[in-house]
Amino acid sequence: MRINQYISLNAHYSRKEIDRLIKLEKITINHQVCHHSDLVDPSDLVQINGNTIENTGQPIYIMVNKPVGITCTALKTVDSNLIDYINHPHYIFPVGRLDKASDGMIIMTNDGGISNKILRAEEHHEKEYIVTVDKSITKTFIEGMSAGVEILATKTNPCHVEQISEYVFRIILTQGLNKQIRRMCKVFGYRVERLQRVRIMNLVLDGLEYGHWRDLTAGEVQDLKGLLN
Repeated sequence: MRINQYISLNAHYSRKEIDRLIKLEKITINHQVCHHSDLVDPSDLVQINGNTIENTGQPIYIMVNKPVGITCTALKTVDSNLIDYINHPHYIFPVGRLDKASDGMIIMTNDGGISNKILRAEEHHEKEYIVTVDKSITKTFIEGMSAGVEILATKTNPCHVEQISEYVFRIILTQGLNKQIRRMCKVFGYRVERLQRVRIMNLVLDGLEYGHWRDLTAGEVQDLKGLLN
């Protein structure tokens, strides 16, 4: 297959990023600087800045129930990074992010194509969270969170917010602003005690133990791709 297709399948790079790296002569095949038209065989050694891009032979899709304290990054130089924590036998990377202080679902893959589609569609697909706050939830809080909140020089989109108990609520977002839920709560004088992501689009965390991971089923991958088309 072509070099850009090979890297897109096995590493977290967009086609645009790959083209830029080829132009900068940062990608090599068998220690030789590659060109856009080069083809890769399964036995070839492909490296970016000297780091080997492994050929897994097939796309990998896993769901992680990330614990608090783990950072969602592919940079192994970062302490307590998700790559070292999962210790998967093949190269995979997180799709999107989940704050170090938060727990719950994160998707990891080696499929750059589906990763880019998920991230591009971030303003449209649903992400569901269960949130515990430091004081009693009021009707005013629920209504205000639902209507949209002024943070980061913008107003968040209207969203579904549902009270579960005195200190716990459910929120479904179609945005991905930095620390969005924590910032929204702070506007109303609340501090988040726990923030857990329990769903991304069609993928639900139910049954996956805290700190564990599993492969997505063929049906889950098929449905996910259908939502992204």
